Amino acid sequence: MNSIRSIRGMHDILPAETPLWQWLERRLADIFATYDFHEIRVPMLEQAEVFMRAIGQATDVVEKEMYAFEDRNGDQLSLRPEGTAGVVRAAIQHGLLQTPGLKVWYHGPMFRHERPQKGRQRQFHQFGAEVFGLEQAAADAELIAMVERIWRELGLAGKVRLEINSLGDRADRVRYRQQLVDFLEPYVDRLDADSQRRLATNPLRIFDSKHPETQAIMADAPRLADSLGEEARVHFDQVCRLLDQLGIEYRINPGLVRGLDYYCRTVFEWITDDLGAQGTVCAGGRYDELVAMQGGKDTPGIGFALGVERVLTLLADAGMEREQVPQVYLVSQVDIAEALKLAERLRQECPGLRVGMSLSGGSFKAQFKRADRCGAALALVLGEVELAAGEVQVKRLRSQSADQDSVPVEELSGYLAQLLAAEGEH
Repeated sequence: MNSIRSIRGMHDILPAETPLWQWLERRLADIFATYDFHEIRVPMLEQAEVFMRAIGQATDVVEKEMYAFEDRNGDQLSLRPEGTAGVVRAAIQHGLLQTPGLKVWYHGPMFRHERPQKGRQRQFHQFGAEVFGLEQAAADAELIAMVERIWRELGLAGKVRLEINSLGDRADRVRYRQQLVDFLEPYVDRLDADSQRRLATNPLRIFDSKHPETQAIMADAPRLADSLGEEARVHFDQVCRLLDQLGIEYRINPGLVRGLDYYCRTVFEWITDDLGAQGTVCAGGRYDELVAMQGGKDTPGIGFALGVERVLTLLADAGMEREQVPQVYLVSQVDIAEALKLAERLRQECPGLRVGMSLSGGSFKAQFKRADRCGAALALVLGEVELAAGEVQVKRLRSQSADQDSVPVEELSGYLAQLLAAEGEH
């Protein structure tokens, strides 16, 4: 019988990989906390309308990529393809938007039925942050500054670049949409198939086309920046001025649009050249109408999502590695109950101490080989002589020294804490 394999584009994250994931998750959680963001956890499964209403019927996400299905009760459900719509639903449902300035962050898996390739999977993971109730340009600037800090603290600042644009307000986009359609209609036969379809449904997305001839045509297309109303123009100028004052480098990209219908005004992306075609590592923008679209009161909002797999690839390419190995390994030739009791005592008295041991026994030689292979810094030797004397032999495994100390069990926890701290292991 053939073994069952994982679904294409949905990967297992193996024990050798999870330490770097955990390290990144802790670092990002700490950075969010320094900006007064609070974690929210929302379901992976929502009513499909949550995303169809927010993202837009004419987007690729809804038309092609959403994992949507009817459950046994006849409800139309969907695995979340992105995080913002579900967070907005939760904020409305639980009355979190009463006071302006709600700042939340989330992380977890998202799902889209796409062709798997480097940097693009069917189950992928994101960290995201959302700010509600603040229409001021300072909210845009602080959010962008937080992501900029993430890159600096991860050592990736030199690998990504920031591009920004303004999509204006609804009236600006309606006016511009017609200008763009009028410009493109004479070229319709030269556009790629996706762009021809988008011309009738979502013409701004044609700027995203990778087709060379379409890109050449779009290079001469009218720009949304020339159609901005006064309020949107002033807001974008304020965002740019604040970024300048914060010393954050950026490039205004008039062709930058977001693939989801709910965006307006400020949009931004951090892009890298190190991941091939999937160069967007973090993206977001303003969505001042989304809360009302989801059934809440008019509430401005802005947020971003960061692709975890893409960030991890950049970290790995930069030589970042994280291991989680036992700090001490218990080598014993006594009754297994006595070995377990000692291991549990150490875990109780030394919180966080990583203790490995052989539960299947074996000779001293075999157990020392396991201790060495697993990367432990110290071996704790417990034989019948040591058990009778109430002692443990402590042997350094990563040192040129052959020192081996006899330590009373009553003093072992303090001894290990001091020794591991001195060696930078604890």
